[in-house]
Amino acid sequence: MSKMIEVRVPDIGGFNEVPVIEISVCVGDVVAIDDTLLMLESDKATLDVPSEVAGRVAELMVAEGDKVSEGSILMVIEALDQADAAPETPSVPAPNMPAVQASPASEPSPNAVAAPAVAHAPAAVVRDRALPHASPSVRKFARELGVDVSRIAGTGPKGRITKEDVQEFVKQAITAQATSVGTGIGLDLLPWPKVDYAKFGEIVRQPLSRIVKISGPSLARNATIIPHVTNFDAADVTDLEAFRKQINTESKDGAKLSILPFVVKAAVSALRAFPTVNSSLDGDHIVLKKYYNIGVAADTPEGLVVPVVKDAEHKSITDIAEEMGALAAAARAGKLKASDMQGATFTISSLGGVGGTNFTPIINAPEVAILGMTRSSIQPVWDGQAFQPRLVQPFSLSWDHRVIDGVLAAKFLVHLKNILSDYRRISL
Repeated sequence: MSKMIEVRVPDIGGFNEVPVIEISVCVGDVVAIDDTLLMLESDKATLDVPSEVAGRVAELMVAEGDKVSEGSILMVIEALDQADAAPETPSVPAPNMPAVQASPASEPSPNAVAAPAVAHAPAAVVRDRALPHASPSVRKFARELGVDVSRIAGTGPKGRITKEDVQEFVKQAITAQATSVGTGIGLDLLPWPKVDYAKFGEIVRQPLSRIVKISGPSLARNATIIPHVTNFDAADVTDLEAFRKQINTESKDGAKLSILPFVVKAAVSALRAFPTVNSSLDGDHIVLKKYYNIGVAADTPEGLVVPVVKDAEHKSITDIAEEMGALAAAARAGKLKASDMQGATFTISSLGGVGGTNFTPIINAPEVAILGMTRSSIQPVWDGQAFQPRLVQPFSLSWDHRVIDGVLAAKFLVHLKNILSDYRRISL
């Protein structure tokens, strides 16, 4: 006589009303021990619920979107012994995969990583091999990029999908050449134009730099997925510039301050006043960060990199200037560590040393905003009686419209503008 086993929600750390975000099996499916049955998502993590028995799914008690708590019944499984499950093994090949030959002498294909597991799985599991096998963190990473993991071929052990598989899928989708191939993020793009450039004149073909090859796919993803909006404003920094020059004149060690460390500190003040700008989007939640790590783009011979000034709220302007100088020097020498470019909550991209009047920078995901700066210039400003020559600093704020709206963005820039125009406000 078969035994019916109730599958219940395990210990999930005291969370209640947790949504079921994915059901990996159907009634009638045969599952093995440790096969993923469904997935739950709490405020802090995604949880796979594995099967503790080998058997056949007899009844589903929940549907995707339902909310459950610890102890809630999820499904009923009819337990099967080894003999019951074994005869079904070779009956149905996996979709989009060749049938596996159970010959001990056959050499496994380099691409058939999951073949041994498929060959010894029950028939229903074989039929469902297209269902994704991935850890909760990888599933969460894929969801953040808008990727359907069921479309990804895993290269990990037993065909498990890795974070690198997701990244490669996004890269291939963005650069897809055929219109028949979707991007995985809701886009079907026209093929990239094929042009024989040499027909029209002399050409030189150069390889992309390492930094450009690494950053290109991320920039394409960010520009495509994030609904960018950009606000523009300008600050009268005449008094701040006079103060900066005075400090540099008094410097005993010869170190010179640029305007950027002042802007970093002003940005921290604005982020504290408007914490949503210091957040990240995570599914149906935003993550508000209580720390202020400011990325400052640095130009190198290989391309732009973004080293991060950590805990800027606890550092003086001089400390920030010294750290930025050290990070920029390491960037130019190609000696930045990965940790030097991680953990940013907000980024500043400055073209002040080059020129321009303004620009629209691309947000550095998973941040929700980025500040752009160009070169300041002397402009006539009306003081109520006459035009006076004042040093004006233009800046722009690109922001993610899924998290920030125009009013918030404008208030943020006004706060920043007020501090840069009268730096005494930084202490308020």
